Amino acid sequence: MDRCIVLVDAGYLLGAAATLLTGDAARSRLSVDHARLIQQIRDRAQSETGQPLLRTYWFDGAPDRVPQPEHRRLRVMPRVTVRLGMLTRVDGRVQQKGVDAAIHAQLTELARHKAASDIVLITGDGDLLPGVMAAKEHGVAMHLWAVQAADGAYNQSEDLIAEADERQLLDRAWLTQAITAAEPAPPDVPEQAAPEPSEPPGIPLLPARTPTPGDLARSAPSVALRWSSECGFADPDDGIPLLETLTDARQVWVDREQDLSVGGEPHEVGRIFAARWAQRLPHDQAADLLDRLDQAWPRIPRSLDSELLRYAARFGTIANDVLDISQDHRKQLRTGFWSGIPAEALPAPAP
Repeated sequence: MDRCIVLVDAGYLLGAAATLLTGDAARSRLSVDHARLIQQIRDRAQSETGQPLLRTYWFDGAPDRVPQPEHRRLRVMPRVTVRLGMLTRVDGRVQQKGVDAAIHAQLTELARHKAASDIVLITGDGDLLPGVMAAKEHGVAMHLWAVQAADGAYNQSEDLIAEADERQLLDRAWLTQAITAAEPAPPDVPEQAAPEPSEPPGIPLLPARTPTPGDLARSAPSVALRWSSECGFADPDDGIPLLETLTDARQVWVDREQDLSVGGEPHEVGRIFAARWAQRLPHDQAADLLDRLDQAWPRIPRSLDSELLRYAARFGTIANDVLDISQDHRKQLRTGFWSGIPAEALPAPAP
């Protein structure tokens, strides 16, 4: 079949790019425009093989194989298929498990079925040598792409390099069209040094800032300084309707489609959840419910808070189980929740 297929070992591609651009293999140091990167790969594969692209397979690891934000973005792109292995921590280091086996299986299966005349492989893993050899025996032209190595070091198996039919280098200039070093996070500012928010004339101050321990102490001085729900599961005992009770079957389907394009950052997830909840309140109850919500600030009512945590756990990046949601992520989720309540919906504070 006269067409090409690309197999991307994301751990190699992004890890080697991070080493080249930042001096550290940690992918968190990178800012990646995945849409642009996929388009670059597609254009280059078609140019270098002279064949139209059938599909790009993106192989990566993820905790419990739960798709991360980048995987969620990638898997809805045209002609992109995401395959996930496990991401585990061994002796303090994060390691992928099952990714190379998945690439080997996909490579040999595509070659055996003559799905393409040319296969582009972006990896450095010598364990894939048998798969490359088998693909060549089935008449497939194997193209091996390497990421430019830092300081002239090798980042690919020598045997793999020798076995490939064609070899190409992804150099710094090519990579940085879509991959750049992430901006360093600003240093933490001590809480006492943070300026108090001001209220512009005529505009009510909304509770969109992060509640501090001081806020909590002033709102409920007799209770422990903690959030409404610590585990994410609670009986709806406060009379606040849950989002699921306000959502019909058609909206469930629409929500799931929209969630495919949600990156999964905690603040974004909290904002989307709150906006849906506020928009679907019954008109005859909305004013009363929003007034109760306003009175509860900076806390979120217990049942709604627990539903927010369960919703957030679907995204994988926040947690693979609600019990594992960190306090920092919980704070970001709840801050996002308050930012998702429309300004005009909240009662103005008393003068």
